[in-house]
Amino acid sequence: MADTVLDTRSRIVEAARRRLLADGFLGLSTRKVADEAEVPLSQLHYHFGSKDGLVLALFEEENKRRLDRQARMYAEDAPLWRRYERACDYLEDDLDSGYVRVLQEMIAAGWSNQQVGDAVRELVGGWFKLLAEVAGEAERRYGPLGPFTADEVATLVTTSFIGSEALLLLGFDRQLMPVRSALRRIGLVIRALEEGGDAAGPA
Repeated sequence: MADTVLDTRSRIVEAARRRLLADGFLGLSTRKVADEAEVPLSQLHYHFGSKDGLVLALFEEENKRRLDRQARMYAEDAPLWRRYERACDYLEDDLDSGYVRVLQEMIAAGWSNQQVGDAVRELVGGWFKLLAEVAGEAERRYGPLGPFTADEVATLVTTSFIGSEALLLLGFDRQLMPVRSALRRIGLVIRALEEGGDAAGPA
């Protein structure tokens, strides 16, 4: 019985992800989600209560999976600049999977929906906390991070990725703005910090 309940819930969440990518938050219909999941609408309300509850469950699940992945990666015994490069690689995976679109839809919805906004702040706060721990590691190992505190570095990296994701979804790419290469070049700064060189790198 428990497996059946979990299977139904998973089917609904996956259907919601597909519909959110296709229709956006404002266009998301619980009836369409139920039809796509091939379950009665009553099952959706039983498991999630409302459209907001469903979308928040979807976002929490998607976010946790990726935050756990990132935490495992940053815990590896490898130079920090290489771990940062992996984070840039993961961005491409998250764009392809649709996660970035879900995140940006939730951020936009949170501007006018307090419940969604509260949830997004909490979940994105998990990313900031992880990056603050990583920046703190760098500070302890290499000394001061220029004029920045570890929390400020984490803030800059978090907002750089979220802002870059929004621009990439809008179609900004190398011809309009070098978003990807700018993010990756931060890795050169980290490498210079670790290895004591300069961060010029190749043009």
